[in-house]
Amino acid sequence: MTASCVAGRAPSPLRWLLGALVLIAIATPTVAAEPIVVALDQARIIKLPDRAATVVIGNPLIADLSLQHSGIGVITGKSYGSTNVVALDRAGAVLMERTIEVTGPSDPIVVVYRGATRETYSCTPDCSRRLTLGDFPDYFDKTLSEITTRDAQSAGIAASSAAH
Repeated sequence: MTASCVAGRAPSPLRWLLGALVLIAIATPTVAAEPIVVALDQARIIKLPDRAATVVIGNPLIADLSLQHSGIGVITGKSYGSTNVVALDRAGAVLMERTIEVTGPSDPIVVVYRGATRETYSCTPDCSRRLTLGDFPDYFDKTLSEITTRDAQSAGIAASSAAH
């Protein structure tokens, strides 16, 4: 039996190192940033990256973001679901991309089902109507009307107090 040799040169240590790095990069899972969790109808403050010039919300029906001074953003949960927020610098480079998850209420609630209809009550400490997405339209509309009327009356009282 004879030994055979393949013509050519042996791989250099640099090629071995590059190959090993490629394998490590492929085998290592990418660690995603934790999602920003916001409760429906609640706000959460986040610090935006330095040099952020533009901030985009993927679906503004799910969450909204208002910019404040000093790179602070206030995210408000508007509907159930998830979306994302992207911060860009002036050149359009992505500085941050995070998922926003809007969850249901965490306060004590009671949900009443009557067949296919649903009504939600906030029980903090006594149970009162709560405006909640997914409630039966008649119940939702009546609750919204009461809240809107009360808000308008409060704004009217505040305006007349300021005038005096």
